[in-house]
Amino acid sequence: MNGAEAFTKQGAELLAQSSGCSVWKFRNETGDGTMTCYELFDGVQLFYNDFHMEYVDSGYVPQNGVLVADHCSEGRMEYEYAENTFSYFEAHDVKLDTRQIHTGRFVFPSCHFHGITVGFATAIAEKSLNGMIDGMTIDFDKLTEKFRIGKYPVVIRENTALDSVFSGMYGVPDSIRLPYLRVKVLELLLCLDAAETSEDEKRQYFYRTQVEKVKAIKTFLAENMSDNFTQEELSEQFEIPLTTMKSCFRSVYGTSIGAWLTGFRMNRAAEMLINDRNKSAAEIAGLVGYDSASKFAAAFKRIMGRTPIEYRKDIR
Repeated sequence: MNGAEAFTKQGAELLAQSSGCSVWKFRNETGDGTMTCYELFDGVQLFYNDFHMEYVDSGYVPQNGVLVADHCSEGRMEYEYAENTFSYFEAHDVKLDTRQIHTGRFVFPSCHFHGITVGFATAIAEKSLNGMIDGMTIDFDKLTEKFRIGKYPVVIRENTALDSVFSGMYGVPDSIRLPYLRVKVLELLLCLDAAETSEDEKRQYFYRTQVEKVKAIKTFLAENMSDNFTQEELSEQFEIPLTTMKSCFRSVYGTSIGAWLTGFRMNRAAEMLINDRNKSAAEIAGLVGYDSASKFAAAFKRIMGRTPIEYRKDIR
């Protein structure tokens, strides 16, 4: 199954198509996303990924051998690290993958994800790319072995050279986009050839049961934001060790439980300040879990940049 067939099967809409470029729209009850695809060489595609949703379902099954390099610019994505264990792909990471497991649901815990995917149909791409630059040999089998890419993805962290190559692919002017991206893909392959082997084993991973409990904790806190719970109480209630709970929550959502809850409360307070102008700032403080109006105002200003009164006055 090729990419277009997989997109169509999972209900994506083809928004636009021209020579060498296609734009696909994905929608579900949680939001939407787009993938913009450029055909750069025979066997080489580049996708700009822009998702504002909780998840997207994939039905992609490669017909032949592929090697894929994904980059995350913003947000985070949950991926299967091994059977029933998960890790998280986040900003500045590069993920190498043969797409052996690419069907099912891909989750965006922060409800947004921006990144780039460069896909190589290995046999075709080797023929089209080899000989393009004197002294440069493309061997995808060698790269796969070097990074020990098997059934599950390998994530490369804190590699400034690779991150820089991908970062240069964002915001390219239309007038030079295709030739520029072709050069950057060749640079990417050179950097992968020169890169140290992956230190992916240092990335924390968590079992499915731990991830499910942490997601349940987030839902519980959101549904009970006017109440206050200690982290020890949450650990006991959801039967997950305190240290594991803290580290797993940070890995899934990219922040601590306390920071996430404060941000959630301030966003809900901002909505109430605008949509329910009959409620005072003190009343709203109580609804989002603050007994002290002054502490609420200080937290609100720290997150939103203005006091609740200023925010209500400025946003109409």
